[in-house]
Amino acid sequence: MSKQDRGAAPSAASAPSFYEFVALVALMMGTTAFSIDNLLPAFEPIRQDLGVTRPGDLQLIVTAFMLGFALMQLVFGTISDVIGRKPALMMGLIIYCVGTVLALVTDNYTVLLIARVIQGMGAAASRVLSVAIVRDRFKGRDMARVMSLCMMVFLVVPVVAPAIGSGILMIGTWHHIFVAMLALTVVLAVWFGARMPETLHPEYRQRFSLGNIARGMRLTVTTRRAIGYSTSMGLMMGALMAFVGSSEQIFDSEVYHLGVWFPIAFSVVAAVMSVASFINSKLVGRFGMRHLSHAAIIGFFLTGVVQTGFGLAYDGRPPLLVFCALVALNQALFALTVPNFNSMAMEPLGAIAGTASSFIGFYTTLLGAVFGMIVGQAVSGSVLPLSVGYMVLGGLAILSTLWAEKWRLFGGQITPH
Repeated sequence: MSKQDRGAAPSAASAPSFYEFVALVALMMGTTAFSIDNLLPAFEPIRQDLGVTRPGDLQLIVTAFMLGFALMQLVFGTISDVIGRKPALMMGLIIYCVGTVLALVTDNYTVLLIARVIQGMGAAASRVLSVAIVRDRFKGRDMARVMSLCMMVFLVVPVVAPAIGSGILMIGTWHHIFVAMLALTVVLAVWFGARMPETLHPEYRQRFSLGNIARGMRLTVTTRRAIGYSTSMGLMMGALMAFVGSSEQIFDSEVYHLGVWFPIAFSVVAAVMSVASFINSKLVGRFGMRHLSHAAIIGFFLTGVVQTGFGLAYDGRPPLLVFCALVALNQALFALTVPNFNSMAMEPLGAIAGTASSFIGFYTTLLGAVFGMIVGQAVSGSVLPLSVGYMVLGGLAILSTLWAEKWRLFGGQITPH
């Protein structure tokens, strides 16, 4: 891995190979997806066991996780700039395990939501540090390629997670799904601890100081491309979180009534995202991050317009295949956009990668959770609110991208600090 090592590097014998590195970072990212998508088939059993009366309230299982996830992203990246990536990740995994055990043993819905917040707080470490670790080792198009490969592996999780959750429910209860989460976290902790060296460059290690943290945050917020692309990512994540949070209502309980076929429909959409991430990793070196992602964000908005048209034409219930095809297309465009936007947001901020990743992760996740909840709560027997959400959030993301690039798409250069 000498090509990507730009600072103090571990010995070749101790460092993971390129593909092991990608797989390990993808597993770090996958903890979040597994924590959300694995539970989707369990919404109905949870509703029955814990006395949840309103189907839309079950979306709080996702929202609670995402709020804790957003909050602690401000913390872990900053801490990792001081103590290193490995200790910070282990702290996060311990917090995640505490929340998982609490969810495993509870029979109270309020306590379950509290447990989900704690889970999200711990999972934030994996999300922030996966980006920081990749930024430690790569930059520019190489970073975008690695992030796309990690995203491709990571997106396999939503393909299989609902099916795994359904399988667990066939032989156990929804509590056992949390056992699977706990087991996955132990695997991650052991693998990361044994194979991943410390990637924080010695010259980038920060002395703990509120002034240093404030300067890092201020630099991130005042770097136009960083905050502009982060805003675009957050808006697009809002559409994704609205789809994930309302997927059980759409595919099963309120619109299409697919029953046991719900995990399959959801997995097909996720599989398309995974394929698109692989395509992005191949195309980004040829066409560049800007050309590829700017074309994709325009396509994301236009597909939202078509979704809204079909939603209006069919009174909120377009044919299932049409709905799945359009959502899958938009999720594919999401995968062609967000890894590149993430790389362009982080590129000027390599010297404060942990702090920058913290703020960007917090900001994009908070935007995604808030807009996802607003759009998702509007879904009630109709896919039209979701379709309008894709269209509006996609349009706003284009405006934010234009602002980031000083009102000019498909061009310009990044100047690192």
